Amino acid sequence: MSHKLIELGWSAHFMMQLQDDELQTLPVARVTQVHRNQMIGIGHQGEFTLSVPGQGSTGDYAVGDWVVYDAHAQVVRALDRLTLVERRAAGEDARAQLIAANLDVLFITTSCNKDFNIARLERYLAVAQQAGIQPVVLLTKADLVDDTYAFEAEVQKIDPLLPVIALDTRDPEQITPLFDWWKAGQTAALVGSSGVGKSTILNSLSGSSAKTAGIREDDAKGRHTTTARCLSPVGDGRWLMDTPGMRALRLYDVSEGVAAVFQDLVDLAEHCRFSDCSHESEPGCAIQAAIEEGELDPSRLKRWKKLAREEQYNSETVAQSRSRLKSFSKMIKRVQADNRILKGDY
Repeated sequence: MSHKLIELGWSAHFMMQLQDDELQTLPVARVTQVHRNQMIGIGHQGEFTLSVPGQGSTGDYAVGDWVVYDAHAQVVRALDRLTLVERRAAGEDARAQLIAANLDVLFITTSCNKDFNIARLERYLAVAQQAGIQPVVLLTKADLVDDTYAFEAEVQKIDPLLPVIALDTRDPEQITPLFDWWKAGQTAALVGSSGVGKSTILNSLSGSSAKTAGIREDDAKGRHTTTARCLSPVGDGRWLMDTPGMRALRLYDVSEGVAAVFQDLVDLAEHCRFSDCSHESEPGCAIQAAIEEGELDPSRLKRWKKLAREEQYNSETVAQSRSRLKSFSKMIKRVQADNRILKGDY
């Protein structure tokens, strides 16, 4: 199926990046899928396979990227993104794993059962805030509880202005209003744990029949159904990305996003007596005063400090990561040598 570029999300931001010779000779496409050795792109002529240069890696591209390609359908270069969602990749090296590019809305999906987790929601919100993407929290499985108010109230403690929608994903009349959050040529993504209903929402909005599976009743943990990120057309020119359930969202380079999610604590900290206050037992700590007066939940302070520490650790450079590991290795060897001396091995 062919598409006009503007229907795929093309805008002046991307057009201005093209050189004069590229405008005349090289077409552009949007990446809809990223696989280990190739990608799927979509352009004027519909979907087709894209390859990357010999020294390149598909890991350098994200679903949603715009790329320039040549006559052999090989990517020449990617265009600068408007927005980017990423996380720290698994392992010790400080590497980013790209999740999605050029999103307008992030539907953060959780369910009204044991899957509901404020700390996890704050992680997703920090990513959305850092990227400048509109977050919308979807509370699924609303039909399984008598009242969703308690879940909604917990979410809006983070931010009273944060959009929160409780719904039954099997009811089309409750799903259709989600179209109001983005328009033709814009892109939204569904993120959250496995089994919370992301694929069911995609099915309802796109009219497709992607494979779905429920949540286990004993522990409310989901089973993976979506195995790869994929950009799909929905609702008269809109685009929606379903993503695999992420067991861990390791923050990466989102210090401003964390500050935005915990803006109330950041503002309070400005009134502490000491600029380097750790918000533990120092005299004149405005945050501890708010806790003592019952104006602040101490668990929120703990989550803020935990995310801030984790973000700083995960966002260290590769050089810093290697230096830390090298120092740790030296320490281990030193301790082992000391132990051998104490045992009389020398």
